[in-house]
Amino acid sequence: MPTLTELLEAGAHFGHKKERSYPRAREFTYTIRDSVYVIDLEKTLERLKIALEYLQKAVRKGQIILFVGTKRQAKEVIKKTAQSLNMPYVVERWLGGMLTNFETINKSLKRLSEIEELIKSEDFSKYTKKERMRLEEKKAKLKAIFEGLLKMGKLPNALFVVDTAHEKVAVLEARRMNIPIVGICDTNANPDLIDYPIPANDDSEKAIQLILSTIEGGLKGIEADLPEKPAEKENQPIKGGKISKPVAKRNKKGA
Repeated sequence: MPTLTELLEAGAHFGHKKERSYPRAREFTYTIRDSVYVIDLEKTLERLKIALEYLQKAVRKGQIILFVGTKRQAKEVIKKTAQSLNMPYVVERWLGGMLTNFETINKSLKRLSEIEELIKSEDFSKYTKKERMRLEEKKAKLKAIFEGLLKMGKLPNALFVVDTAHEKVAVLEARRMNIPIVGICDTNANPDLIDYPIPANDDSEKAIQLILSTIEGGLKGIEADLPEKPAEKENQPIKGGKISKPVAKRNKKGA
């Protein structure tokens, strides 16, 4: 776990101005200075620990965690962390339906694999120059979006999201599909949408790197215990500081 000093030096405590902040995010703030909320870093550490423990249980069960971070400050560290853990990732842009219409997305993934195999084959030379160029362009376009999903094969069991307000489409799709969400939440985000919120400045590259390095270090080397064990009763999502009902039951009520 990082220290309070390390989080402070990374700027993890800087929130947004009061008028841009979400009311429920005040639970994770320490004070307000010059109309800007200051995040309580003790709560950041507390929630980071809870989130990491949940992710460790997921990895031990052999579950898939999809890492999502398309903003400039998050792209490289999300990709690096996901690749290190052999997990899927999205760093370019989130296409609507990546979770709710996964069959269509899976077709695009298969198409990308087919094009890559064709380009590597001897038959590729039989195509005209124009046709080869079109296939190369198609490959580059698909790869930019789907490269991190090639090995996913099925819907993920959990999402890790940097900037849950920015990635609102991914968050809403995950909730609709009853997929638990771990997310770095700044004061402009609604923490009630996230099962395991980590309150922190999600505009600071240093803060993002510090949190992701903690996640990577905590998950690296964990081996899956297969066959998958039944879910433990105490492993309930946490919402706004309180133990909440499982996501699936919550969504049935239309929350």
